[in-house]
Amino acid sequence: MNAAPPPSPIARKNGPPAWRRRAPLLGGLLLVALIVVGLWPRAVPVEVGTVSRGPLVVTVDEQGMTRVKNRYVVSAPVAGQLRRIDWKAGAVVEAGQTVLATLETSGADFLDARSLAQAGARVHAAEAGREAALAQRERARATAKMFADDLVRLKQLYAEKALSSQEYDAAQMRATTTAQDERAAAFALQVADFELQQARALLVRGQPGGGAEPLVVVSPVNGRILRVLQESARVVPAGFPLMEVGDPADLEVRIEVLSRDGVAVKPGARVILEQWGGPDPLAARVRLVEPSAFTKISALGVEEQRVYVVADFTDPLERRPTLGDNYRVEARIVTWESTNALRAPAGALFQHDGAWQAFVVNGGRARRVSVKTGHSNGIETEVLDGLASGDKIAVYPGDKVDDGTRVRPLAIGER
Repeated sequence: MNAAPPPSPIARKNGPPAWRRRAPLLGGLLLVALIVVGLWPRAVPVEVGTVSRGPLVVTVDEQGMTRVKNRYVVSAPVAGQLRRIDWKAGAVVEAGQTVLATLETSGADFLDARSLAQAGARVHAAEAGREAALAQRERARATAKMFADDLVRLKQLYAEKALSSQEYDAAQMRATTTAQDERAAAFALQVADFELQQARALLVRGQPGGGAEPLVVVSPVNGRILRVLQESARVVPAGFPLMEVGDPADLEVRIEVLSRDGVAVKPGARVILEQWGGPDPLAARVRLVEPSAFTKISALGVEEQRVYVVADFTDPLERRPTLGDNYRVEARIVTWESTNALRAPAGALFQHDGAWQAFVVNGGRARRVSVKTGHSNGIETEVLDGLASGDKIAVYPGDKVDDGTRVRPLAIGER
């Protein structure tokens, strides 16, 4: 047999293909790459908010109660047998015309010489009180007219951009306050008239022959009956309260706030009243912050110092026709506001090393920056320095985010 020919040198040189020889190396590199990719830190998902310019309002939010500003407690002027009172709360009354109660004294209100002299002195005092109330009413009317005319003139200047918002708001507050003062002065004059009539009636009845007829008690003011305090017939002493009357349309709001919040509330501050039963919020203005606080135990058993803030309605009566006395409202007292503040989500700001900071998201990474803040309402915070309008910042970043961390931006609420 002939021996097989030796392999060709060309065939030995070609050998296996190159990719087969490199396959183990490529496989190892691929495995290393997969391990690296698997162990590479992933981008942390974070909610991102935007720094922007716009209105910012800081408020003190508390509950309040409406109350009739001017109320009058009608009481029995003398002792006697009270006839049954048929009036119910809500009835309309007219000053000096509507008979609220009738007392049968049977001559028991006759006065001796000394008491008769005192009754005469009370008549003179009531006459002087009426004159003082009349002068006060005229003064309040003149002041209200002056500030109302000023408001008309300043309204034109405000429309022409020749007056600042603060000056116009102050003019509105003065006009509203003086108008309320005029209403209060008119109410005081009605009360003074009633007290004068009562003093004269008691003087006449205190004389011999003057107390034969039952004594009628008429309404001191125009308005409605708020509460009937004594309905059944009975013997009552002098000064016994019978009912409360007042004008339920003449309302104010008394808001109970923490004393530390009351320090920031100024007379004239704007008040937004919500959750009162109507579809739209009502507007009011702070008239005064009472100077004396009181202690109250909270629902958690914590002692709190609180103070009353009293505000007047500025909306017309047509917007609140069914709102009455002692109705509950949610009040938001504006302590600071701006129409063009640089603002950022409050949840994006945090304290680090004693300073406010934030994470700016740029190029898929979070960068820590120091921020100087101003006012805040708990939802948005005023930015004074450190951020610019349009910056994207991480909201509630969490412990996984640090300076230089890769992040994956999410819309607020998407997480």
